[in-house]
Amino acid sequence: MSFLFGSRSSKTFKPKKNIPEGTHQYELMKHAAATLGSGNLRLAVMLPDGEDLNEWVAVNTVDFFNQINMLYGTITEFCTEDSCPIMSAGPKYEYHWADGHTVKKPIKCSAPKYIDYLMTWVQDQLDDETLFPSKIGVPFPKNFLSIAKTILKRLFRVYAHIYHQHFSEVVQLGEEAHLNTSFKHFIFFVQEFSLIERRELAPLQELIDKLTAKEAR
Repeated sequence: MSFLFGSRSSKTFKPKKNIPEGTHQYELMKHAAATLGSGNLRLAVMLPDGEDLNEWVAVNTVDFFNQINMLYGTITEFCTEDSCPIMSAGPKYEYHWADGHTVKKPIKCSAPKYIDYLMTWVQDQLDDETLFPSKIGVPFPKNFLSIAKTILKRLFRVYAHIYHQHFSEVVQLGEEAHLNTSFKHFIFFVQEFSLIERRELAPLQELIDKLTAKEAR
């Protein structure tokens, strides 16, 4: 279940990542869902008192993966090799895929292929207990935040592609409120913990300024 969408039945692009019940992370997830329900996103993203930053970032990263998974799942029929032969976010930004392991040299590919690579790559990391431990007492790796930063930086690109190339379809499907709330939550979270560099956010900077200005008033 995602914090934002509740149990709304919706097709997802990749299988959903579940946090096991009975774990501390599951309790944290429930806490996040409750604070999100208050409608104050700035408050909802703050580290709860006495909690571990790594664990909080982990739980939220899983949730953003699930949210983006659902959002992209609603528009996959419009995002094809023909409609999106390159992975772009408007005319000025183009992304090439590399994961540093199987694909070391960045490759130019279509948006559906890039997003498939990206979501599979994220999923593999979320499922890796050495990177995202779900058992109590198992420590996070020392470089956990830099792993999470790379994941979030790449997940942002899916939002950017959806906004630039598929927003009219999102509106037709009546999903824009979900997209905007999800993205606003994502942006507030990465701003709260400085998880994505400003230059990486450039493709949606105008939208970010608009979404965050409303809150500042």
